[in-house]
Amino acid sequence: MQFLAMLTMLIDHIGLIWFPEDAGWRIVGRLAMPIYAYAIVLGYFRTSHINRYLKRLAWIALISQLPYQFAFHLLEVNTVGSLFMCLLLLRLLDKYKGKPAVPYLIAAAFVILLEVLPFSYGAYLVLLVLIYRYAEAQWMTLLHFSLNAASVFVKGWVLQLFSVFATVFIIYLPGFLRSLDKIRMPRFVWRSFYPLHLTILAVLSYYMSNQSFQELLDFM
Repeated sequence: MQFLAMLTMLIDHIGLIWFPEDAGWRIVGRLAMPIYAYAIVLGYFRTSHINRYLKRLAWIALISQLPYQFAFHLLEVNTVGSLFMCLLLLRLLDKYKGKPAVPYLIAAAFVILLEVLPFSYGAYLVLLVLIYRYAEAQWMTLLHFSLNAASVFVKGWVLQLFSVFATVFIIYLPGFLRSLDKIRMPRFVWRSFYPLHLTILAVLSYYMSNQSFQELLDFM
């Protein structure tokens, strides 16, 4: 699952930077974010040190922020920053689960916060993480598709419809994902891939754009 997440994210980002008119890159890339969202939920249940997990995500988000902005020319919090907020939400929901109405108010606050402030994917990512956390397996695909349909009407995210296939793989083809897990990823590769690949893409994009500009000047 880690390998598939990294590969599809790389494909998505290459398409976003250099092939924005070719939807094929972005369609493949729609698998990445749901897999990372699902991994956050799995990690939340499996970790024995939630505070350490939160700190690690926070550091990755901070390190990735400038490369993210330079690579995509976006003034928003990167996706790992959004995932950090989702992990924090899961922690708070369990901490206050015995309090009447408090978890619902916290969840609503996070949905609004990530949607109003410039967080990557905004409320969409929060709601998807909550689906993976609380929905029964047989309902996940339908709920994810419904979320995608709503995003088409609200934000015009047509390509996001294809992200439902990630949930299909997770729920109905776990054997396929387990087969990919045979490609072992050292922890430092999994943890460093996001900021590292963004830095490389940002440098390449800057170099190639300047080179093209220089070639144009030479031609003139």
